[in-house]
Amino acid sequence: MKLVYQPPYDWAAMVGFLSARAIGGMETVEAGVYRRSISLGGQHGWISVALGDGDWLDVEVGFPDPAALPEIERRLRTMFDLDAQPQLINPQLATDPLMAQLVAARPGLRVPGTWDGLELAIRAVLGQQITVAAAIRLAGKLVAQYGQPLETPYVGITHVFPTPEVLAAADLATLGMPKARGRTLSGVAQALLDDPQLFEPKASLKEGVARLVALPGIGDWTAQYIAMRQMRETDAFASGDIGLINALAALEGGPVSARQLLARAEAWRPLRAYAAQHLWTSLQRSD
Repeated sequence: MKLVYQPPYDWAAMVGFLSARAIGGMETVEAGVYRRSISLGGQHGWISVALGDGDWLDVEVGFPDPAALPEIERRLRTMFDLDAQPQLINPQLATDPLMAQLVAARPGLRVPGTWDGLELAIRAVLGQQITVAAAIRLAGKLVAQYGQPLETPYVGITHVFPTPEVLAAADLATLGMPKARGRTLSGVAQALLDDPQLFEPKASLKEGVARLVALPGIGDWTAQYIAMRQMRETDAFASGDIGLINALAALEGGPVSARQLLARAEAWRPLRAYAAQHLWTSLQRSD
């Protein structure tokens, strides 16, 4: 299928972000093509996504049920932020001189989404207080141990992400993380089983974040990150994120505190998620 978007689209930044976070056994990024396993309604398959020759993404799908294609397309449009309108977003952000520079450098930047809310929540919890690379290694172990094997045409894509039923029952501390974090992961999976709408967009950013921070082990940073990438809240902003703090400090040439970052971000409302993506990307490693 061809998934159209409003140009410009910064595909290099998108695949760079996804490549840095690709989970072994489940995702690959090669020669600008993103591939991964997918699960939907208890069935499994794969997708392959590349930049098209025009204003679209070229997508190949391998899935046993053709009736699932509309939902697969919907998820992909969300995951790759294909409905963003740069002609509206960029001028709004550019009213701030700092953002004006970043927008000029990358006018097609999008906020990467995710295929699945539980998967993103697990990634976010794994990433608490450790590096992106360390979190991805743990995620790879989790997928290899608890994910269902899958045959695909692609080397490196061998499993699907574990189901919430499996994760809720597992002792995930055996993967090599603090026991409290393992309990948080299982607790998040159980919370999704109890409330299938847990990761769906809420009436407001405030309500969505409040629902998430009510879960044991989920703080504001994790909740804002999930709101940004899964709930698609354009004003979500993880103010305590060390990458955002470092990016602003580098751009402004001096130390910055989390409080100062949050105050500075007021000028970027209601598009703080896009501002955050510009800051992360300015570090040239998007973490």
